[in-house]
Amino acid sequence: MIDILAAILIGTLMGIITGITPGLHVNTVGIIIFSLSEPILNHTSNMTLCTFFVTIAIVHAMIEFIPSLIFGLSTEDTIASVQPAHRLLFKGEGHKAIRLVSFGGYLSIVILIMLLPVLFMVLPAAYCILKDHIAYLLITTMILMIYFTNKSNINRLYSLLIFLVSGILGFFVLSSNLSGNTALLCILSAMFSISTLLYSVSKKAHLPPQKINKCINIDRRFIKSTAAGSISGCILGLLPGLGPAQGSVIAQTLTFNRNITPEDFILTNSGVNISDTIFSLLAIYLIGNPRSAISMYVNYLLSNLELIHVLFFIFIGLVSVSISCMISIKIGDYVIQRVNNVNYYNLNVTLVVLITIIVLSYSVITNAPILYVTICYVTSVALGLLPNYLNISKSNLMGVLIVPSIITYLGLF
Repeated sequence: MIDILAAILIGTLMGIITGITPGLHVNTVGIIIFSLSEPILNHTSNMTLCTFFVTIAIVHAMIEFIPSLIFGLSTEDTIASVQPAHRLLFKGEGHKAIRLVSFGGYLSIVILIMLLPVLFMVLPAAYCILKDHIAYLLITTMILMIYFTNKSNINRLYSLLIFLVSGILGFFVLSSNLSGNTALLCILSAMFSISTLLYSVSKKAHLPPQKINKCINIDRRFIKSTAAGSISGCILGLLPGLGPAQGSVIAQTLTFNRNITPEDFILTNSGVNISDTIFSLLAIYLIGNPRSAISMYVNYLLSNLELIHVLFFIFIGLVSVSISCMISIKIGDYVIQRVNNVNYYNLNVTLVVLITIIVLSYSVITNAPILYVTICYVTSVALGLLPNYLNISKSNLMGVLIVPSIITYLGLF
């Protein structure tokens, strides 16, 4: 029992560090710990180490939203929520955004637990049906999303063009000789983070005073958006190769809502992230398919995963998300209060320079061609700026990941 509590504590601390540190992914820490698993297991049990992996994954998924909100620094898991979160921040509702993510993530696990009996009966059969039709599922959801999230035909046309162009860029970059990490760091940081920061710089944006009112209304719409994210996270658990970015698209389609607000985007993205993290573990038991690096480690450590293990991990997930819900609110409020005392213009310029240096430095370390990386980087920045000036959602840029997935599943290349 003490070992389990220690694993939760250490996993929570490590999840906070990976979540709050831009560029430090939970998988980086995960592979280091997993590589040291043999000596670690001399002092503890497989179940304890699995508890650590589950905890760090959940806490990271909750905390990583904070850099995205404050600085516009996106990861593959948070790109769908960067622009909506920034809208709330510049309306003085940063505290509200933090609470939407925190309570949305918590509620998504509660919904997932309530749906478990249905999921255990339906999803194995659904997997057999869907696994050969992933491309068509993605095409359908994108068509519905572009239609429902735009009120005019001209905006739908702009959204379609942005989606296709970003997808073409993503296909060529991801299928190039660049390593997967280098390619993703280059295009995602440029398209979502740098473009957002540069737009703020060009407008000489300043953070308004943040509203003291920190209450949120948990109404029917709140539950609907979170449930859509939670269900979408379960769907991701069945479909290999899809991540939270694609899951957010599916979640928005499930709501069939033309008037999607920033709050809706944030809630669904939070629901997708948390439920996908948990369901990637359930997928081992239901369909024998570990859906993430963390679930692969768990699958290796517990070669015969049984129902009792699944229920235990759900309990650990509920404990972890409860703890991280409170921690993310405390850290988020603290950072928002402090950032108001900083010159936001200078901060944005500094972040642009810093991220650019990180991308180029990482390219040098991985022996990537600097000229090619620079061209991809500049192109991604330019493309990322277009939605701001065309007044359309930046979520259309998720084509950078979705189009390559569609092409792959259609077997075109």
